[in-house]
Amino acid sequence: MSKRKYNISRKSGDNMYTCWVRDNNGLESTNYFETEQECINHVYWKWENEEFFQQDSMELLANAIWGCTKLDKELGLLKGNRDNLD
Repeated sequence: MSKRKYNISRKSGDNMYTCWVRDNNGLESTNYFETEQECINHVYWKWENEEFFQQDSMELLANAIWGCTKLDKELGLLKGNRDNLD
């Protein structure tokens, strides 16, 4: 089942369109554009590149976990237990 959704709206009197988009990975973003066509182009671009954003977020998560583990080791918080819980 696809998680893809989008909404393009414009408040009366406002010069900008609001473009909300969600990809199959559940990542959401909101951007503002001057024309409706720019919003539509952004939705297509986001969906065409969703695998790139997913890989990027997984790499960032892996780096964050590695950094936390390294910091715990430097601070002496890891005691060598199998699960590293004290």
